[in-house]
Parts: sequence; structure tokens; C-alpha cells
Amino acid sequence: QAQLAESGGGLVQAGGSLRLSCAASDRTFDTYTISWFRQAPGKEREFAAAISWTGSAAVYSDSVKGRFTISRDNAKSTVYLQMNSLKPEDTAVYYCAAKPTHEGLWDILGYNRWGQGTQVTVSS
Repeated sequence: QAQLAESGGGLVQAGGSLRLSCAASDRTFDTYTISWFRQAPGKEREFAAAISWTGSAAVYSDSVKGRFTISRDNAKSTVYLQMNSLKPEDTAVYYCAAKPTHEGLWDILGYNRWGQGTQVTVSS
């Protein structure tokens, strides 16, 4: 069964940058929409960004728009999340997830596969 694995998390000061990666174990998800969600302590998991399988359509939540950029390299079966101008409120575990259509992006239940998550901590 194909798996997703996040990497690139860590500790960064406010205003800094990180790039997260979501690598698939095989080519299964090359035609899937891939999204990034995040979950802060004591809060529900929330949508952050999504990219269509062609890479031509990207969607962002209002909280990350203008600061985060999602991209993908299907030759490497990898999706990236470039995070700039990080804020303490961006602190969370970040998850990537795959779904077969570019609809209902905010609905967690619509995703077929999830990674294990990577911790991002932004200090003030």
C-alpha cells in the first residue's frame, strides 16, 4: 500500500522559513490532489494548502496565503510546502494527505491516505 512521508520540520525563529516535503512511496498519488493540513496542540486539524495533480491549481487557506507556496514534482513523487515569514501561530504538526479529486479540499474525511506528520515550531 502506497505511503506518504513528511520531512523538513523543525524549530525556527519567527520570520524564518522552512520547506516541508511529502514523499510518496510509489507513483500511486501522481494523479491525486495532495494537501497539507496542520494541527496545533488542543486544536482541530485544519486545511493549509492543496495542489492538483497537474500542479496547475493551488489553493490556500487565508491564514497562510501569501506566505506559503505549495508545489509538486511528479517525477520525484514529492510535494513541497515552502513556508516563509513564519509566525508563532504556525506552530503545529503538519500532515500531507492525498485525495483523488480536487474538490472538497477542506473535508478531512475525503482523503485516502495521510502521512505521519512533521513538527514545526516557530519561536517568538
